[in-house]
Amino acid sequence: MKAQRVQEVTVFPVVDDHSHARAMARIDALWGAPKGSRAGDELEVLATLVAAYESKRWPIDRPDPLVMIEFRLEQLGLERSALTPLFGSASRVSEVFRGKRGLSLAMIRRLHDELGVPAETLLRVPSKRPKTKR
Repeated sequence: MKAQRVQEVTVFPVVDDHSHARAMARIDALWGAPKGSRAGDELEVLATLVAAYESKRWPIDRPDPLVMIEFRLEQLGLERSALTPLFGSASRVSEVFRGKRGLSLAMIRRLHDELGVPAETLLRVPSKRPKTKR
């Protein structure tokens, strides 16, 4: 069996905005390095450290379920009235969007199955109802 040569990679913790900027500059310098090379390994490790820091520093919260439903309706070129068969009645649609009623499990299933809205987004408790132009 042939011994594998271990390459040393110089990395540093990414714990604040200064080290993040330093890591980003090094990533720019290493960009395009061949995979498996010393530079490629350093690039991969730094990219992982930067991604971990960024997810803590600037977390991205899942969207509000009602905002997501409206966004999906807009994508599909549909009006809010298209939700009536999925929610059971026009008054129920109104109640949900006014914050008087939550989404039921049946509504969530139908929104996911019929409109392709991610179920994990629909299961999130809505924040205060954002003002919309509808």
